Amino acid sequence: MKDQELLRYSRQINLPEFGIESQQKLKNASVVIIGMGALGSISSMYLSSAGVGRIFIVDFDEVELSNLQRQVLYDESDIGKLKVDAAKEKLNLINANVEIVSIHDKATRKNINEIISEVDIVLDGTDNFDSRFLINKSCVQNKKPLISAAITAFEGQILTLKGYERNLPCYECVFPNIGEENNNCVDNGVLAPLPGVIASIQATMCIKLITNFSPAAFNEMILFSGKEIDMRKVKLKKDTDCPVCGK
Repeated sequence: MKDQELLRYSRQINLPEFGIESQQKLKNASVVIIGMGALGSISSMYLSSAGVGRIFIVDFDEVELSNLQRQVLYDESDIGKLKVDAAKEKLNLINANVEIVSIHDKATRKNINEIISEVDIVLDGTDNFDSRFLINKSCVQNKKPLISAAITAFEGQILTLKGYERNLPCYECVFPNIGEENNNCVDNGVLAPLPGVIASIQATMCIKLITNFSPAAFNEMILFSGKEIDMRKVKLKKDTDCPVCGK
């Protein structure tokens, strides 16, 4: 690691539980963030700042005026640009040492395995259940850890999952048979700072998995209330009849 990198990351390296070994693990790691909206735009900022060596960003959308209230990576000059293009430009300014690979596409059954098989960890920042189920299934098939986050109105949730391992749940174990139900920001609104809270936890969980400076729990869901400023954990169980990860 170069002297400038050691200086840049010195506040992390100085942590007794972290050290230069953990920083090197971050540099060697690859992560994909699917969905560069409120969650993805913020988690990508923290992961690039922290020194994750290779970050894939996946999105098919353009920056709109209504995004700017919560998607703080973008500004007014980005309106009309592809989110992945605007994000790559900004993330390169945050940390030129990190390789940003932009994929202007929607995650589909045709490309999801190719995207996920390339990386160590998957961050889901999408805003619909169809995409979350698709990403979860691919993570189970490809044996990749999944950090799934969601926000709506004043509430947020984070799950860190290894559904491919025995006795550990996948996303569909927790949310079976949702069907066509949706619960996104367009329909329900969202408080501006809420994505920052949830995406920061999501990025922290990712760093924990890469470096193992603290054990991660793969059988619990974190729930955050922006109204009450309250956080709680719910224990999760594997569904042995789950169509994705069960018997």
